[in-house]
Amino acid sequence: MERGDLTNAEWDRLESFLPRGGGRGGRWSDHRRVINGVLYRVRTGVQWRDLPERFGPWETVYKRHRRWSADGTWQMLLSKVQAAEDAAGLIDWDVSVDSTAVRAHQHAAGARRNGACRGSSKGGLSKDESGRSGASETGRTAGGGGQLGECLGRSRGGFTTKIHLAADGRCRPLALLLTPGHYGDGPQLRPVLERVSVSRIGVGRPRTRPDHVLADKAYTSRENRRYLRRRGISHTIPERLDQRRHRHNRGSRGGRPTGFDPDRYKKRNTVERAINRLKGFRAVATRYEKRAYTYLGTVTLAALMIWLRT
Repeated sequence: MERGDLTNAEWDRLESFLPRGGGRGGRWSDHRRVINGVLYRVRTGVQWRDLPERFGPWETVYKRHRRWSADGTWQMLLSKVQAAEDAAGLIDWDVSVDSTAVRAHQHAAGARRNGACRGSSKGGLSKDESGRSGASETGRTAGGGGQLGECLGRSRGGFTTKIHLAADGRCRPLALLLTPGHYGDGPQLRPVLERVSVSRIGVGRPRTRPDHVLADKAYTSRENRRYLRRRGISHTIPERLDQRRHRHNRGSRGGRPTGFDPDRYKKRNTVERAINRLKGFRAVATRYEKRAYTYLGTVTLAALMIWLRT
């Protein structure tokens, strides 16, 4: 075992959930060796062709990562680990929401439009019209057509992708969402929270509702507050000065002040620390993939390792 590889304990937690057959009567190459190869690349950001020989043919490692990003295997593994943590009572359901912009490498541009994946707008993974598996967001989020569909956009940071995430109170990503880099944070609060779904071990529906949500001023719109109240989720979100001024100017018609607990708001740093952990993986901190669903698989694998090693 080399630095950064799966430990025996980590492998034992994942082995039983991995696919058994290679399809059409074939056999998979050793899963553990291939996963270690993908981890090496995600951790160091090297080109696939530069993977050390101990991981086997680089094409095998790359194709396995691309396939598991498309069919949801990485997300399935993350869900299984989250379910085990929740069953043990180890998830802090004070959830913080934020985003981070990721600079896209020049090699991330140029994805062919006719190869873009399309699907439903409910998250997860689906197949496009040609039968190819891919991420299932259209237009704005991971997997749609064109440059917007590949979650690439121009922002003050340049050619960027934005990662929106919800993190639990122990600095671990619960849900992930990709958008182009110039998209605002506020409109993504609802899509991110709707991706929070931790399965139960045994009988019961997945848990989808946090105990409390913390977010910064970018998420302080009335629409977001109404959405949280409708779901019965308490929240701590500061009010912007212009909104406060507008409410005062309207007098009694402006409504009551929003509740804000400054001491509880200090806990929002958990999502910032989760972002720092994600960006400790160099292939997450810089986007090299052309396809949004492949990059989402890279980010999901990094999140999986955070859950395994926290």
